[in-house]
Order: sequence, then structure tokens, then C-alpha cells
Amino acid sequence: MENIALIESFSEFKDDKLIDRVTLMAILEDVFRNALKKKFGSDDNFDIIINPDKGDLEIWRNRIVVADGEVEEPNQEIELAEARKIEPDFEVGEDVSEEVKLIDLGRRAILALRQNLISKIHEHDNTTIYKQFKDLVGDIYTAEVHHIRHRAVILLDDEGNEIVLPKENQIPSDFFRKGENVRGIIDKVELKGNKPMIVMSRTAPEFLEKLFEQEIPEVFDGLITVKKVVRIPGEKAKVAVDSYDDRIDPVGACVGMKGSRIHGIVRELGNENIDVINYTTNLQLYITRALSPARVSSLKINEETKRVEVFLKPEEVSKAIGKGGFNIRLAGQLTGYEIDVYREGAEEDVELTEFSDEIEAWVIEEFKKIGLDTAKSVLDQELDFLVKQTDLEEETVGEVIRILKEEFED
Repeated sequence: MENIALIESFSEFKDDKLIDRVTLMAILEDVFRNALKKKFGSDDNFDIIINPDKGDLEIWRNRIVVADGEVEEPNQEIELAEARKIEPDFEVGEDVSEEVKLIDLGRRAILALRQNLISKIHEHDNTTIYKQFKDLVGDIYTAEVHHIRHRAVILLDDEGNEIVLPKENQIPSDFFRKGENVRGIIDKVELKGNKPMIVMSRTAPEFLEKLFEQEIPEVFDGLITVKKVVRIPGEKAKVAVDSYDDRIDPVGACVGMKGSRIHGIVRELGNENIDVINYTTNLQLYITRALSPARVSSLKINEETKRVEVFLKPEEVSKAIGKGGFNIRLAGQLTGYEIDVYREGAEEDVELTEFSDEIEAWVIEEFKKIGLDTAKSVLDQELDFLVKQTDLEEETVGEVIRILKEEFED
């Protein structure tokens, strides 16, 4: 009866952990064979019979009968006298099968065996969860806020699986409350020890792409293809779309009447400004579209250096650069080209690098980060704007403006 008492919870393991019969039997046999190896040195001559549904277990030890006093391998051989205690008519050379009770393994071995069983079950669970979520990488997933930490939000799904949303994977405007549902994509799954660590992201470009699939039927059905997505999370994004059906307007279908279709996506992303443009293999036209809402007058493409010189009317320059330089930066990422902006009819404009004897290189670099690399591009901006968009002090910006103005006073 002690065998049944020890493993009466086998069926509970099977039900609670949703382990299939074959897997459970393999785990149980592995656990018991490890215990037998520790006790007897080898498990080769043991038969283990398991019925996990009923909680039945039988262990049989097989040995060969040898003459009395000639046992060399106690685990493999049994003296004739001992064999005849089991069954009187045994003879030398015959096989003897003797049932081993779990109590014979010793109390400490039984406790270790049960602990090993629980550990193996958990290990199987973790492996299953790891494989399950590995297949979901790149897909949208929804989970509930369980705990809010300084550097991460801990989420739980309906199955009780823990998902981590790190601070760097959150949109800057994200604010979560315990109990609310959060959407993101499964960014990566790693094994920390034996435990899977599931990481979610709301900042990845793939999240925006998947939102398009969810919210826009033509994208879901494959009538419209999302060719590329670039974004500065919470600020601005550009999405290039295309359709193989000439009757479909990809941009119009994605945006919807008065922005009705894209509004839900914008709201999900903390009011991220999303530009949807028509993809084209015509590079000149593609770059022009990528710089919208600015209207490009002309451009020169250098295929070797992957740079393009874009010429615009003075009033279009600020639109091309955009707030914080976001528009020109994303246009460059979308097209794969470094974009240099020039004003039409502004031959007298001068590159900032020409002032390197008066303005320090790191200061010039700060202006370049927001798309301002000529004297006039800086002078066309307000002082407050330049201070806010760069890491420069007001005094430093003011000095740069003074130097540049001196160049153009005449």
C-alpha cells in the first residue's frame, strides 16, 4: 500500500499541469530510475510499471540465481538459498523477479524522490511555456498589470504566466494601473536558469505593424502590405504601405474617413503622430513622399554614399525637419538614405562646419542631431525651440546665433 500512498497525487499532477499521459509516464520512470541507480548502482535490471491514472506503481528487480557463496554482483545475482525463499523450486541459472517496495529505498530516498518528481514536473512546465511563447515572438499579446516596479511592469496572462514590460520598452507617455489590460508584442523569451523570462515591448516597430494588421481589414486580408515601419515611440512614426490591387488606395484605406481607422492605433500608442505613405520603387518619389508633409522642389541622389541632397523652398524647410528633427530622421530611416536639406535660392547658405574655428565641434553636432546643419537652418528657428530640442544651454545657443548673424548681416 505504501507505493499507492506515495504516488496518489500522480493523477492530480496530470490534471493540474495538463501533462499528457505519455510525458507523465516518462517523467515518473526517469525519477524512479534515478532513485534506483543511487540505491543499487544500476537500474538496467529493473522493470518499472506505472499507471498514472490510478496511481499504481510496481518495481521489479531481475537477478540470476547463482550457487550459495558465489555472488559477485549483488544487484545482478542472488544466492540459491535466497531465491528459494521467494519460490522453493528455483535452480541455479534461472531468472528471479522480485518486487521492490518503495519503503526499501529508505525514508530519505523517498523524500528526495518526491522532491525530484515535483522539480521535473515544474521543469516540464517551464519548457512548455518557453516553447509556447517562443512561437509567439513578434505577435500581439494582452496581459493584466499585476505589479508596478520602478524599472518594469509585471503582467500576468489568463494562464498565470508572468510577462515583463521593461521601462525601455514602454512608450514615454504610458501610465499603468494595477488590474488594467496592456497590449504589446512578445519581444523575446529567455531561459533564466530553468525559468522562462517573457519580455513584452510597446516600442518596437513590429508592434505598430501588428496593430495595422489588427485594425485594418485590408492589411489583415493581405490586400495591403506594410512594407516598412519606423518610429520614435510616443512621438512620430512613418509607415510605407503598398497594394497589388490598383483599385485600392493603400493610404486612404489605412487612414480611413477623417482618420477614423488609424485613430484607434494613434490612441493605443499615446497619440503618436503616424504618417502613412505610398511605397514605390521609384527612389526619388519615395524620398519625396517620406519627407511629407514638406513639399520637395528637387533632389540629388548619391547612390555610392547613400546620401541625398533635398532642395526646398524656405517655408518648407521646418516641415521637412519637423519637431525635434523627428521628420527628417524618420524619413532617412524609412528610405535608408542620409538626407541633407538645402533652401532653394540660398546659395549664400553655409555649412555649420565652416564655423568650426568659432563654434566647438560638439555644439555643431548637437544642431546636426535635430537636422540643422547649415547657418540659415539654425537662424530660421526660434531661440526657445533650439534650447528645448538640443542639450545646449540658452547662453550657448545665443552665442551661436550671434556668430551666424554676423556672417549674414550684410
